[in-house]
Amino acid sequence: MTALHMREGGPNDAPATLDLLDRATQWLVTNGRTGQWGSDPWSSQPASVRRIRRYTQDMTVRIAELDDTVVGVSVLSDQPQPYVAAATEQEMYIRLLVTDRALAGKAIGQALVSDARTQALRRGIGLLRTDCYNGDGALVHHYRKLGFRPTRSILVPTPGTEEPWPCQLLEMRI
Repeated sequence: MTALHMREGGPNDAPATLDLLDRATQWLVTNGRTGQWGSDPWSSQPASVRRIRRYTQDMTVRIAELDDTVVGVSVLSDQPQPYVAAATEQEMYIRLLVTDRALAGKAIGQALVSDARTQALRRGIGLLRTDCYNGDGALVHHYRKLGFRPTRSILVPTPGTEEPWPCQLLEMRI
């Protein structure tokens, strides 16, 4: 396998991002873990497609590639998700982090987090935050291994359902 290559992304990367999200969702469904994103492909949900298009147009998109194939995507913002209170200092927020599940264990997520740290340092930002699904704790554990520290748990209202989405906020000092 050749070396992982990082590059700046943009609107043209929306289809590849949706493809990774669809495959990650299918992996979650196969493993009985539908609480994170449900069971429908992202590309079949108009609101999700609009969200990814908005992300790739308006935010910093970082692409991980192997042999010119997109194998991971992170979306960075200076603002947290709408359901998260802003930090009391300047921050970089990882709005999305997804990797190719077929390449699990190849440290692609680690490389994207390292790249986010580098992007924050270039901007003089000392706080990197993100959030993730906290239904079974597995993803929180993974983010801890990537260097994040859990800070606060919240329940995010989910339109169309009575069940809120269990969310864990995490941070990393740079």
